[in-house]
Amino acid sequence: MLAAGLFLHNVMADEFIVDDIRVNGLHRIAPGTVFNYLPVTVGDRVDEKRTQEAVRALFKTGFFKDVKLSRDGDVLVVSLIERESIADITFKGNKAIKTEDLVKGLSETGFAKGEVFNEAKLDKVTQELRRQYYSNGKYGVKIEAKVIPLDGNTVTVAFNIFEGEAARIKQINVVGNKVFSDKELLEDFKLTTPTWLSWFNKNDQYSKQKLGGDLETLRSKYQDNGYLDFHVESTQVSITPDKADVYITVNIAEGQQYTISDVKLAGRLIVAEDELFKQVSTRKGELFSRKQVTQTTKNITDRLGDEGYAFANVNSIPKLDRKGQLVSLSYFIDPGQRVYVRRINFFGNAKTRDEVMRREMRQMEGGWISTAKVDRSKIRLQRLGYFEEVNVETPAVAGATDQVDVNYTVKERPSGNLMLGVGFSQSQGIIFNTNLTQNNFLGSGNSVSLAFNNSDTNRVFRVGYQQPFWTIDGISRGFGLGWTETEPGARLRNVTRFKSRTASAGVNFGIPLSEYNTLGFGATFEDTEIGIDPRFLSLEVARFILLEGNKFSNIRVNSSFAYDTRNSGLFPTKGVLQQIRIEVATPPGDLNYWKVDYDSKVFVPIYKQYVLLFKTQIGYGDSYGDTYELPFFENFYSGGPRTVRGYEESSLGPKDQYGDSLGGNLAVVGNAELIIPIPGLQELKSVRLTAFFDAGNVFATKGTFFSNPEEFDLGQLRLSTGLSGVWLSPFGMLSVSIAEPFNDQPRDKIQRFQFTFGTNF
Repeated sequence: MLAAGLFLHNVMADEFIVDDIRVNGLHRIAPGTVFNYLPVTVGDRVDEKRTQEAVRALFKTGFFKDVKLSRDGDVLVVSLIERESIADITFKGNKAIKTEDLVKGLSETGFAKGEVFNEAKLDKVTQELRRQYYSNGKYGVKIEAKVIPLDGNTVTVAFNIFEGEAARIKQINVVGNKVFSDKELLEDFKLTTPTWLSWFNKNDQYSKQKLGGDLETLRSKYQDNGYLDFHVESTQVSITPDKADVYITVNIAEGQQYTISDVKLAGRLIVAEDELFKQVSTRKGELFSRKQVTQTTKNITDRLGDEGYAFANVNSIPKLDRKGQLVSLSYFIDPGQRVYVRRINFFGNAKTRDEVMRREMRQMEGGWISTAKVDRSKIRLQRLGYFEEVNVETPAVAGATDQVDVNYTVKERPSGNLMLGVGFSQSQGIIFNTNLTQNNFLGSGNSVSLAFNNSDTNRVFRVGYQQPFWTIDGISRGFGLGWTETEPGARLRNVTRFKSRTASAGVNFGIPLSEYNTLGFGATFEDTEIGIDPRFLSLEVARFILLEGNKFSNIRVNSSFAYDTRNSGLFPTKGVLQQIRIEVATPPGDLNYWKVDYDSKVFVPIYKQYVLLFKTQIGYGDSYGDTYELPFFENFYSGGPRTVRGYEESSLGPKDQYGDSLGGNLAVVGNAELIIPIPGLQELKSVRLTAFFDAGNVFATKGTFFSNPEEFDLGQLRLSTGLSGVWLSPFGMLSVSIAEPFNDQPRDKIQRFQFTFGTNF
C-alpha cells in the first residue's frame, strides 16, 4: 500500500479530468465489478486525494492483492493483481462431524468453493471449525490448515483434523430445586453421566444443542405442573484441564405454583363460543399447564382452519394473581381473512399421473381452505405407497389477500417390485418366492401382481389385478386367479395330514362409505380335490370324505366392513382398525357353509413413544343345508407367531388319533402388547420391540362323530407372555419372539423361541 501511495504521489501530482478508465490484470473478475466499487467515473476531476480513496475502496473489496493507479494522458489506468480463488476445500480425519456439515458451517462465514481466498479469513475459519467440534464435546480437537497453490490463480485449502476423544459428562447438578428431586429432573435429560449404553447412543458426550433441549424439557416439566414463573437463572459448563471431563451446573428458580381461576375467549369469534370451548383443554380449578395451553391454541387454530381461516392467530394471555397463586387465562383470537384455494398443484410426479393424485384430495379447488383436509390429503398420498416423501405448502397468490395455492411435492419411489428369494418359516420350512408386483402400473394407480411360492408344505401360483378407483367415486374392483397345493405330510404345520389341490377365480369390490369406513364384497369360484394317504388318514377326514366326497366345486360369496383410522399401514402408533368379514359357500356349490371373522387392533399412545396395542381375533363357522358340518379344511387354527406365541403354529385345539391338530369352528385370540422404544433406535422406523401377553384357543363347538361338542371355556385359553421384535430388513420381514407359556396342558406343543423370515407376519 505504501508503494502504491508513493507511485500515486509521483504520477498524480497534478489533477486532471478523467476522459477514460482502463483496467489491467483481470482474469476472473469482471470489469463491471471493478467499476462498481471504483468511486471515480469518466468526467470526474481526479487529484491525489481522490486516487487514494479509490485505492482504498478497491483494497476493501478483498478481491485484490495489489492495486495501482496511474495516468496515461487523460486516461486513468487501474492495474490490479487478483487474489486466488478457492478451487477446493478438503478435510482429513473428521469422523464425528460429516464433511458436508463442516462445509456448510464454513460457507456461512463466506468461505466456500469459488470464493476469493483471503488468508486473513483463514484463522476465523479455523475457529469456526473448532466451534463446531466444541459444540459436540470434542474439546481436544487440533486443526491444521494448509494452502496448496494451483494453476490458474487458484488454491486448495486442506484441513487436517485430529479430533481426539470426546469429553465425557462427569456430573450434572441442578441447584435450586425443592419440588422435584435431582433424579426426577435428570431422568428426562438426553444428556447423562456414562451408562452401559453410552458407547452406543453417545448420551454422555456434551453437546450444546442437547443441553439446550434438556433445559427446555426442564422448563416444560415445571410449567406443566403449574410453576408459571419458573426460569433457568444460569448454566455453567466447565471442563477439566485435561479436557476429558465436563461438569454441568444448572441454577433454577422454581417460583410459585399457580391454579387456573378462569378461562375466557376474546377477540373475533368466527365460530360459536360454545363450539370453541370444546377445543379448550385448560379448565378452571386445574393446575396451570403450558402443554395444555399450547394444545388449546393449536386446537382453536385448527378449528378455525377448518372454516377457511388458515392464518388465524391465537394467543394465550395469562393474568397472574401472585398473592393468591392464581392465573386467569384469556385466549385472544384473531381469525384474519377467510382464505380460498385457487389451485392444487403437484410436483415431482414424473411417473404417477396427475389424476391418480388428484382423486386422493379431500381439499377442493375453489373452496375455502381447510387445514384438516389439506393434511388428510397428504396422509392419503403417503398411504398410496408410491412416494418416499410427501410435502405440502400453501403459498399466498401474488396480488390476492384471500387466495392460496396448495402445492404437494412428492419424491417417487420405484413402484415395481421383482423379488426372487428364499425364506424360512418354522411352520412351512424353506420357502422359495417369486413375486412380481407393479403397484402403480404405467402411473395409473392400478396394481398388477404375479406370485409363485414353493415350500415343503405349500405350492402357490397367483395372479391379480386391482383397480382402486374403478369408478370416480372410489369404488375398487379386483380380479384374481390362483392355484394352491397343500401337502403337510411331513407334519411341519401340526395339522391333520391330508393333501389338497385348489383352483380358484374371483372378483371383489370395495365401496368407501366415508373417510374411514369401507364396505367390501366379492365372489370366488373354487374347485377343490382332497387326497389322502391311508397310512396317516385320520378318522375325521375319512368320515368327511365318506359323507361328502373328495371333489368339490364351490361358490363362495363374501362381504366385509372395515373401519380404519390408523396413522400408518406398516408400524402404526395410534388409531383403530376394526374389520368383520362374512363368507358363505352357496348353492349350487357342492358344499354349503358359512364363516364370520372379526379382527380388531387398537393403538393407544400412553407416554412418549410407548404405545399400548390391543388385538382381538374371533372366528366362527358352521354348515347349513345338506352339508353335515363345516369342512375340516375350513377350520380355524391357533398357536404360533400370529396368534398365541410360545406354542407351535396351528397346534392348539382338538387333535386327531395321531396327535395332530384338527382345528375348530370357533377361534378366540386376544393380545395385549406394549410397544417399547429401543434405546438409541427411536428414530428407526423399520424396527419394533414389544412386550406381550397372549391368550387364545380353538374349539369344536359342534363336536364330531367321534367326540362330543365343546363349550367355550375361558379356563381352556392358552396363555403366554414374553418379548417380540420385528425388523423390516432389506431382505424381507424378520419376526422373532421369546415366550413363556402357561396354563398349558400335557398334549400341547411348546416352542418358546419362534421366528419367521422372508414371509408375511
